[in-house]
Amino acid sequence: MKCICLIFILFQTELIAQISPGPRSLSMGSAGVALKDVWSLQHNSAGIAEIQRPIVALGYERHFSDQDLSTQKAVFIIPFKQHVFGLSFHRYGFSEYSEQTAGIAYSRNFSGALALSIMLNYHQLSIYKYGSSSAVSLDAGLQYRINDRFWIGTHISNPSNNRFQDLLGSTIPLSLSFGVSFEFSDKVLVISDIYMVLNASIDTKLGLEYRLIKWFALRGGISASPFKQYVGFGLQHHRFALDVATSSHPNLGYSPNLAFSYEF
Repeated sequence: MKCICLIFILFQTELIAQISPGPRSLSMGSAGVALKDVWSLQHNSAGIAEIQRPIVALGYERHFSDQDLSTQKAVFIIPFKQHVFGLSFHRYGFSEYSEQTAGIAYSRNFSGALALSIMLNYHQLSIYKYGSSSAVSLDAGLQYRINDRFWIGTHISNPSNNRFQDLLGSTIPLSLSFGVSFEFSDKVLVISDIYMVLNASIDTKLGLEYRLIKWFALRGGISASPFKQYVGFGLQHHRFALDVATSSHPNLGYSPNLAFSYEF
């Protein structure tokens, strides 16, 4: 499986940095531009603007049931008065191919209705027998509350279209996302995103969260390009949370995703 995945990566027309959202977002179709939680830092950092206590979260994803191909990630949120800062670390790949990203974000909520954020990322890409390269990129995000139950969001990644100069064909995607989230009740949340990459296809995502009881939620979702299915659940006990998700690729199989978070 590892060799198949390496061939699949190397023979793409472009090498695109892989970003894996937290399992809550992933289990809802990988949508989350208008979602608000600790893992918004790696999806749309405007979503951390309402966090009021420091939070640390660790996550792991095993891609396509291959023990060697995985993603490890960590985020740390630090609120200070009306300002919220975030640190993000992300590693994807295996011995022959790896992507690493570190980022620092600033987010702020204005009057409870508007949240804005900006994030600076440092990327490093290594490919066996091809070499390695690094680059920087900038992200910006926005979320706006229409009413108590309805939020919209937008996020742009790498608007300057920075690239890995030392590895031809390798790029950091210039992407734009739009999303909505709507709470039908205290138990039911629906989210949806439209995700666009420059010179690539457009993906539409849809997800649902149903909170059976206060500390347990079930989630599911789909995405269109390629068609993928997602399922997961979340547990929360006081300041500790556990989230689990699984995504299904039509050709490569299943990818389980697990994350823990603790609020200080």
